[in-house]
Formats: sequence, C-alpha cells, structure tokens
Amino acid sequence: MTMDKPTMHMLSVQEKGGETRKANQYLAAVAAAIGAVAAGTILGWTSPALPQLEPPKNMSEFAPERDIFELNTTSNVTEILINSLGQQTDLLLDTKESSLVSSVLAIGAAISALPIGVFAQQYGRRPTILILAVPFILSWLLTIFANGAGMLIAARFFAGLATGGICVAAPMYIGEIAETSIRGSLGAFFQLFLTVGILFTFVVGGWTHWRTLSIISAAIPVLLIVVFWWMPETPQYLLGKNRRRDAEKALRWLRGPDADLTTELEDMQKEVDNASRLQGGILHMLTNRAPLMAFICSLGLMFFQQFSGINAVIFYTNQIFASAGSDIPAVIATIIVGVVQTIATYISSLLIERAGRRILLLQSCIIMGLCLIILGTYFKLQEDGANVSSVGWIPLVCLVLFIISFSLGFGPIPWMMMSELFPVEFRGTASGITVITNWMLVFIVTLCFPLMKDAIGIYSCFWFFAGFMIVCVFFVFFLIPETKGKTVSQIQTILGGKA
Repeated sequence: MTMDKPTMHMLSVQEKGGETRKANQYLAAVAAAIGAVAAGTILGWTSPALPQLEPPKNMSEFAPERDIFELNTTSNVTEILINSLGQQTDLLLDTKESSLVSSVLAIGAAISALPIGVFAQQYGRRPTILILAVPFILSWLLTIFANGAGMLIAARFFAGLATGGICVAAPMYIGEIAETSIRGSLGAFFQLFLTVGILFTFVVGGWTHWRTLSIISAAIPVLLIVVFWWMPETPQYLLGKNRRRDAEKALRWLRGPDADLTTELEDMQKEVDNASRLQGGILHMLTNRAPLMAFICSLGLMFFQQFSGINAVIFYTNQIFASAGSDIPAVIATIIVGVVQTIATYISSLLIERAGRRILLLQSCIIMGLCLIILGTYFKLQEDGANVSSVGWIPLVCLVLFIISFSLGFGPIPWMMMSELFPVEFRGTASGITVITNWMLVFIVTLCFPLMKDAIGIYSCFWFFAGFMIVCVFFVFFLIPETKGKTVSQIQTILGGKA
C-alpha cells in the first residue's frame, strides 16, 4: 500500500469526502471486549458455585465429615458429602477455604495489573490480550479438574492474574483504536461486556453443576483467541515503535478505505514524539501537572467506584428482595439485578457521547447517595421495630435505581476515562497502578463489609457509603474534566490547566 499524498492535509478525517467507517472499530472493540466477558464469568462464578461447595449450616444431621484428601486416597470409603443446598457432592470447602477461594482473586489481579501494563507498553496491546487468554484457560482447567481446596484456590489465583491483566489491556486497546467521536461509546463496552459475562454466569450457574459451568465458561477465552487473533495492533503503539507503515495499515483497516488518515496520523505522531521526549517514569508523572491530574482523577474515580457501596448493595440483594416481601428465589433475584445492570450499562454506552461524562458521573453519585441514605433509614427503622412492611417496596426501588445509576455512570466511566486521561507514555504504567488500586479497594471493601455490618449494623454501612457519595459530588464537579469529543492532546491541555 503506497503512502497517501498529504494533499487534503488541513481537513479532519470527517470533512474529507470520504467518511470514516465505524464497523471495523466496533468489531475490534467487541473482539477485545470478549476478554471482559471472560473476566465477568470469573467474577460471577463464586455466586452460584460456592453454595454448592459449602457444607450445610448445621452438620449434626449428616454423617461426620471426613478429611476430603483422605477420601481421594482410600477408594473403599463410600461416604456421601452433602452441600448447603442438600445435594450430593464430591468436594466441600470449610469457611476458611471458601473465603480464600473468594478473596485470592483480588490478590492475583493486584499482582498482575502493573506488569501487564508495562508488557503492553513494551510488546504491544494485541499480544498482551492474546497472552492473557492463557491464564484464563488455565484457571478453568484447574477448576474443572479440582480435587480439593488447594486446586480451587490456585485456579482463582490464575483467574485473578488474567482478570487484573485484562482490566488494563482491554480498555487501553479499545481507547486507542476508536476515533474521537465514538471513543466513549466503545469505551463503555468493557464494563458492558463484563456485566454480560456476570449475567451469563448467573443464568447458567443457577441451574448447572459448578463443574459444568466451568466447562462452558472455558470456551470464552478460547473464543477470545479465535476472534481477536485477526485484529490489528493499535496505531499509537506502532507509531511509538517507529513502524509508521504498519500504523497506517492498521488505521486504514480501522477507519475504512475512503477515510483521509493524514491529519489523524499526524496528531498521533505528534503525541508519540512528545511521549518519547518525556521519560514516562513515575517521578515525571508526579511532577508534571497534566499527568498528575490524570492520575488523581483516575484513582479518585476508582476509589469512589468501590466506595459507592456497589458491592455492599449487591451483596445484600437477597435481603432487600426479602424485605420487600417478595418470595423470589435468590437465583432469580441475582439474575434480575444482572439484567438491570446489563441494560443500564448498554444505555450508558449510547448516552455517553451525547450527555458527556461529567453529567453521567454526577447523576451517579447523587442518586446512589440518596438511595443509600433511604436504604439505611429503612433498615434502621426496621431494626428499631417500626412497622415498615407497608413500605417494603422502597428498598427494592432503591436497589434498582442504585444499580441503574451506577451502571450509567460509575460502572463504565472510570474504566473508559482511565485510557482517555493518560498521555501515551504513561498509559501502561498508570493504567496498571489504577487497576491495582481498584482491586485493592475491592479486596478491602469485600473483606471489611461483613465485619462492619456486624459491628455497626447494615444501616450504618449504607450511611457510611452515602457519606463518600456526597464527597464524590464535589470531587467530580471540581476535578473531572469533560472529555467528550476531545483528542488526547486537548485533554492533556485541560488537565495541565492551560485551557
């Protein structure tokens, strides 16, 4: 392919007679987002699987439990293990083991995020995403063939490595292949496909054995390799490695045959040149205003995403349904939540380029804050013995509103803005640190929430998170820039306080 003569040099990609085609950009974004589906199946897995792996609450009615490892070695023992759902099972976890199975994921994710960011910077976004399919597949194999807690914990650790890595690599890839006008919509794909993966797991897992669920889920990382294999590397990365011809080829595929690439390529080249002049070290990031602000905004968004109490609310779904007086089984309740989340995240991807990021984030913290205050008040009254049965629908309405509001704003946007805010030279490292922070917060909130609940009561927990949402309104209002329709260099100017 010959280099285009830069005749229509001053005109932007849109203005030239040739429109950009968006189909391939959507295709590449969806292909990368299969990684998010894989991560969603990992995140959702414990919800249907753990009840099948835990012993019943009162053991007395069942035969005394034997050591599980002993069972595997002595074949003549025909002891039957019964799980908490009253089903026969070949494997049970005690409380310590099952809490490890739940929490080791976050540790794995926190470990892999930074190395994967650096790897993506060095070797490219495409190979990074493809390589991450390996720990995904490995974790499912370990799960499928697990014969004891050890293998399951190892499986969840590898699952964590893969999930933490994909949280860095996929948003970065999607943010770099999209043109400015659809960058937000495509950026929301990551969270959207994550919720699809979670929903998929709730639906399949609700009615199948955990091993069957794991076999089905193992197909998704395989699909990632098969589909994503054909996608190009991001033009930014290629330019950064002085592969201009390849960058142009990739961009041509992404923007279609008629698009004028000259301006966009030159903008990218400028960005890359600036990047190579600045050393992308942590120190430089913390001493320059623009990258420092990007860093503060990104970490802040991740912090408030976790301290919105989203995990607490989802954790409490079944009790909220129960207090509304509905006898919907837990399985169905979680699926309803999953469906609401997926639909709202999809709506967010449509709104994000129209409404802008700030409005969606602001409605998110305000509505979530109000819902948390009301939920807290309801459960406080209930505990004080007030008769709240007549308004039992209130927590249910709050739950649904909360999840819609989260999914429109604080669900997808922090992931998307992470790849928008950082200049090219910091993107890998900074995304890595941001994702590590996110997972450490997940770990802290998940670990402390049950303890807090017992110590100060569920209503105080809801109020505690509501307090953070009030602070969050000011954070978003005063610090988060509107990035809708702006190029990376324009965003840097705003962050640097020059606009």
